[in-house]
Amino acid sequence: MNRRQMLAASTAAAATAAVAVPAFSQPPASQSSTGASMTAPTPPVAKKIPVTIEQLGRTRVDEYQWMKDDNWQAVLRDPTLIKADVKEHLTAENAYREAMMASTLPLQDEMFREMRGRIKEDDSSVPAKDGPWEYYTRFDAGAQHPLWCRRPVGQVEGEQVLLNGPAEAEGKAYWEAGDVGNSPDHKLFAYAEDSQGSEVHRILVKDLETGQLVGEPIESASANLTFSPDSQWIFWTNRDDNGRPDKIFRRLARGGDIALVYEEEDDGFFQGVGRTADDAFVVISIANQETSEARIIPAADPTATPVVVEPRHTGRLYDLDHWGDRWVIRTNADDAIDFKIVEAPTASPAKANWTDLVAHTPGRFIESLDLTRDHIARQERADANTRIVVRDRQGAEHEIAVDEPAYALTLIGASEFDTTQSRYAYNSPSTPTSTYDYDLAARERTLRKVQEVPSGHDPAAYVVERLNAPASDGELVPVTVLRHRDTPVDGSAPVLLYGYGSYGIPMPASFSTNRLSLVDRGWIYAIAHIRGGSDKGWNWFLSARRFTKKNTFTDFVAAAEHLIDRNYASAGKIVAQGGSAGGLLMGAVTNMRPDLWGGVIGQVPFVDVINTMSDTSLPLTPPEWPEWGNPIEDAEAYDYMMSYSPYDQVTAQAYPPILATGGLSDPRVTYWEPEKWVARLRPATTSGKPVLLKINMEAGHGGASGRFDYLKEVAHDYAFAVWAIDEGWTRV
Repeated sequence: MNRRQMLAASTAAAATAAVAVPAFSQPPASQSSTGASMTAPTPPVAKKIPVTIEQLGRTRVDEYQWMKDDNWQAVLRDPTLIKADVKEHLTAENAYREAMMASTLPLQDEMFREMRGRIKEDDSSVPAKDGPWEYYTRFDAGAQHPLWCRRPVGQVEGEQVLLNGPAEAEGKAYWEAGDVGNSPDHKLFAYAEDSQGSEVHRILVKDLETGQLVGEPIESASANLTFSPDSQWIFWTNRDDNGRPDKIFRRLARGGDIALVYEEEDDGFFQGVGRTADDAFVVISIANQETSEARIIPAADPTATPVVVEPRHTGRLYDLDHWGDRWVIRTNADDAIDFKIVEAPTASPAKANWTDLVAHTPGRFIESLDLTRDHIARQERADANTRIVVRDRQGAEHEIAVDEPAYALTLIGASEFDTTQSRYAYNSPSTPTSTYDYDLAARERTLRKVQEVPSGHDPAAYVVERLNAPASDGELVPVTVLRHRDTPVDGSAPVLLYGYGSYGIPMPASFSTNRLSLVDRGWIYAIAHIRGGSDKGWNWFLSARRFTKKNTFTDFVAAAEHLIDRNYASAGKIVAQGGSAGGLLMGAVTNMRPDLWGGVIGQVPFVDVINTMSDTSLPLTPPEWPEWGNPIEDAEAYDYMMSYSPYDQVTAQAYPPILATGGLSDPRVTYWEPEKWVARLRPATTSGKPVLLKINMEAGHGGASGRFDYLKEVAHDYAFAVWAIDEGWTRV
């Protein structure tokens, strides 16, 4: 999993407008009914304790280093342990932001109700057949968390609740289930729960015949688990004291002694464990951003020592699955930049025995594979869109594609191996998700579900367009645009421009009911498919990392300028938004071109780049040196990183209104990054425009865990965007 990626929204929906919704808190007493205050709020002033840092013959001074808690590992697990002065400052920042944005509370409430009203409250997933059962999730009306359920195949009755999310979350400020799964014999169910947002999970195993938990809870785990193919054992990934996945453990599924299966000695690699599609092997996957290795355990001997498939080689990536009688491997070996598919004999899967099955084609990035008994389905990406290609054992291929300017076609895959049925989903920025079952042999599809928008939605009322923005070096950057058909293209509409651009993660042109709360108000919503993601292939990622990272930032600026040139936007009326590594993007482009933005929203922003990438105690630092560079040992990497590090490049200039958000339990982008960024920005800006901080004191990287609480966070950020463009702070 990519490490600073923003977590996706909840898999199921929110609620109907008819349901009673708790209102937002009212403005403070100092606020009048019109939103104007008797006295303008006073922003917190962060104390300065300069710390001089010597590194590779270079010197930097960090006056806000005190905001980092030396006991941060304990704080992740128990936020009450945070230092008193840090808590006091964060509390003051939250209070200041609330006072400044008090006039937006009615708009936040209105947007929240709209968002909740667009989502079917008692929604459920399409059941997935696995043996004699169909597995699915569903929500009860009014519930913040889902139920994980199953029922006998072909029956509506006989539901069995495997995990009751609302009951587990009751009384907790945060609760989320990570990995969940049933044993192959359908007698056990395991789930990894996180009660802090720290991503340190606790794994529990339930006997589905008795409904009772079996064995001791497994502590300090990642959200990664799997049963052995014979259902007798459970494997999981451990987290060390710094929160880094470091070991794979095994025990009897119903309880017993714990055995070490594999320990990764290089702290620059992550690992995880799973089963092959045909349940013939357990696979341990070891990887960083550019190098990977797999180790396998045969199903017939689940306690065997893992065997290396192909030793790791810097720059070579591969992942593999077993296709009944052979291995199928997706790899970038032999200069296959956009990946190819090879096969190898079951008994000898090393690279020396790899033969091409699907050759490499430049610009056609093979993203993923899904295997069934007689077919391989693969998802490919090119020009910021996707297609699905199906191949049978004889080598015949056919594709599933969509003829639209911008869309998201997603291979969900099969829930069983011995089947011809697979599943995929389609949507676009204007079109809700349709889920199809697809017969791989007959080439026939069956519509299983269309996403329901209870408050009503007419795709024809919206326009989706794909632009291509010329970058500074001549590359064309795709930009997906969503607008209401009545919104003019004359530069008058405010624009929200979203970007990410790291780790090879593409930004899909997908449907979101939440965005309609801006678009229906005359906004244009745009996604910049910038380098650093894989939107135009893996080379699109490779051309914006380490010493070419600035391409990510200049691409985003080029996207904004192209929107202006094409009359979709005007300078100063664009709100830029990005999260996590996309928050780094926000910090960089704010320093580079503050004149372009009417506002900037940096969600859990990775902005303190030099300090973070020099701190080896943080769980993500060594594994991410291939992405950013190692400023501890490489002077060139230090200098390049320093030249764009948003926190270090803050200068006295006219910054736009800025909102930075974070979570106290976030292990990926720690809370002190946005805190320090705001502390340095506020005295630097010469514009008089506000710099605000919102820290969720009860959540981590993905924000609130409840589906309705999450919507409140989205409504808050969108209300900030409107407030920024409307210059709402001038009326405070």
